Amino acid sequence: MEITDIKIRKIITEGRLRAVVSITVDHMLAVHDIKIVQGDERLFIAMPSRKDENGIFRDIVHPILPDARKLIEESILDAYQKHLALVEVEAQESAAQEAAETTETTEA
Repeated sequence: MEITDIKIRKIITEGRLRAVVSITVDHMLAVHDIKIVQGDERLFIAMPSRKDENGIFRDIVHPILPDARKLIEESILDAYQKHLALVEVEAQESAAQEAAETTETTEA
């Protein structure tokens, strides 16, 4: 199994939910609504689920083997960290550009 694409669909800054992610497996299967959650000690992923008639949430799709879960979780969390780093760099570049434009305007 190879995760061929990871898309960070939504970043959340309030509460424990950090992001909603979609993955593509082997260019053939898409899994949407995987959640990145801030646990007490670390980030983890929660697979897509729905509430059954008893009010219990059940995964709709999930890895069978622990190694598969580890592969999926590590891949998603790595992509999430890279996405956050990219957003931070873009914010710094934007702030630097705005500061430069402000300086140019006040000097003119």
